[in-house]
Amino acid sequence: MKKSIVFWLFLVVPIVGVCQINHLASATAPASDTNAPQKRSLTLQEKRVLPLFGDASKTSEQIDEEIHFLSNCDKSFATRAEASSFFVSRAWEYLQEGSLDTACYRFNLANLLDDKNVEAYWGLGVVSYQREHWAEAKDMLSRGVNLQSNNVALLVDLSTVDLKLYEITNSQEELEEAQLLLNHAEKLDSTYALGHYNQALLHYNLDNPEKSWEYLHKGRMLDFSQLNLEFVKLLKNRMPDPAGFFK
Repeated sequence: MKKSIVFWLFLVVPIVGVCQINHLASATAPASDTNAPQKRSLTLQEKRVLPLFGDASKTSEQIDEEIHFLSNCDKSFATRAEASSFFVSRAWEYLQEGSLDTACYRFNLANLLDDKNVEAYWGLGVVSYQREHWAEAKDMLSRGVNLQSNNVALLVDLSTVDLKLYEITNSQEELEEAQLLLNHAEKLDSTYALGHYNQALLHYNLDNPEKSWEYLHKGRMLDFSQLNLEFVKLLKNRMPDPAGFFK
């Protein structure tokens, strides 16, 4: 069974203006530098544990393996969509066990069988997030949202990645996107607790503590188990609880 990409319990509140990414000019070697190490081609085994097999051009070896795999699935399942669902289910099980590489490979196979299977992109986003590959996680989840824009849990998971990226980059664009996603999710389902908790974090970062408290209490009343007490402490330091629940 699929779980959300992260739990509110583990969200980290960003310190505005402190977390920045520095892009160094030296990160890319000049084209004229003949001594620069050449990027080697990945082996098929290495590609298997990258989202969408690295999303790069395929070698003849990879194409042959995929043809063989699809042929076997066609013999074992009524449809490729059914086979894709099977591999997604196994992938979530491996993910819950902490076997990220195996889960990633199974999600890749599910996508190979059916590139419209939202769960495959969702799972790859979760794998990327747990590997702390934030931009990759956003890319995978965004592909899922593009296919299923009314999936509340998926929308909220993507907002979680945006909030994480804001923590790292301090980019207002990430906050703006998170707000759009969360507002859309709330209109679709106002009873999804994690959406309200993410709204609380969003408004904390927007320097609107009163609104943050409002959403935190909405989330608390829906699902107290996901309440982040460390965030409550931070919010109390900015503004006492207007409802008086947290003394």
